[in-house]
Amino acid sequence: MTTAAPPPAAAGPPGTDPAVERTLRRLELTVLRRLDGLLLGDHLGLLPGHGSEKAESREYTVGDDVRRMDWAVTARTTVPHVHDLIADRELETWALVDLSASTEFGTGTMQKRDLAIAATAAVGFLTARTGNRMGALALTPAGLRAIPARPGRDGLRALLRTLLTAPRGAHDRPRRRPDPGAATDLAAAVQGLLRPPRRRGLAVIISDFQSTDLGWERPLRVLSARHQVLAVEILDPLELTLPCVGLLPVVDAETGALFEVPTSSRRFRARYAAAAATQRREVAAALRRAGADHLILRTDSDWLVDIVRFASANRRGRSAGRRPPAGAHPGGGGGAGARADTAAPPRGAAGTTAGPAAGRTWSR
Repeated sequence: MTTAAPPPAAAGPPGTDPAVERTLRRLELTVLRRLDGLLLGDHLGLLPGHGSEKAESREYTVGDDVRRMDWAVTARTTVPHVHDLIADRELETWALVDLSASTEFGTGTMQKRDLAIAATAAVGFLTARTGNRMGALALTPAGLRAIPARPGRDGLRALLRTLLTAPRGAHDRPRRRPDPGAATDLAAAVQGLLRPPRRRGLAVIISDFQSTDLGWERPLRVLSARHQVLAVEILDPLELTLPCVGLLPVVDAETGALFEVPTSSRRFRARYAAAAATQRREVAAALRRAGADHLILRTDSDWLVDIVRFASANRRGRSAGRRPPAGAHPGGGGGAGARADTAAPPRGAAGTTAGPAAGRTWSR
């Protein structure tokens, strides 16, 4: 009498492609091995409250708890000061991941789509602490898809699995009747992060920002008024300059329109590079006006190194911001006001390693 051999253990949840599970596991190991231990830190709430972390100092008023006296500032200013406390709260992160047809392109080590998912994984694994949750809105060719926020790394793995299996929809051949309405509406996607209203936390916008206008600036500004916003711009080197390869037929990946680009013309290549640089400067300025941190990742560079440099530069800037400026008058009003720390760097700091500004992709 023989017994049947036991069935092989499943690589993941039922119905999951083993290739997706291998990609997910490799991505997790890559992030944790190279980033874990470098960018660790607990999240501090965005609102004052009962906690153990000191916030900014202010002058003492009648009714304040004397146990919160800031004796160092009081001694410097000869005026009684107390320090506020930052409540230790759970962090809720929401990511808008652009997986539209324009991201299905890449001439470096990976496609822009894969780099966008890798950036989502980096943010997720670095913020995956006890009680923290992360959700996402995936902007796909089929429309906006919501992935509910779940706690822990198991919830993050489910989120990344959904992103990896999202359908593709790029046009590799021209259409007889191009559809201009199929172009990415990034403004509407950012609006999706505003509805329904969510608790204060971290909002991450991961996109190539290749929309035809800057209509997303206004909703992004509204979003940054309530959340800390990190904008991750995904670029490819061939979006910066055109190669000299003669008459190049290209297809708009989203609308299916066909264009013939005379790359043999030096003047045309120079005009394209100038227009691309102008557009990237406009995107950077719009993000700055909206109050979002700006991180640039390229498909031809080590994205993990770029993230480490960005976070390290902003951490140094945050530490410097907590110290009073050199030569400041001792009666200047007390300790520096430190805003709430999150997994994302504070606004207004630089630290990217990306090259010059880029423009509209020629691969569409």
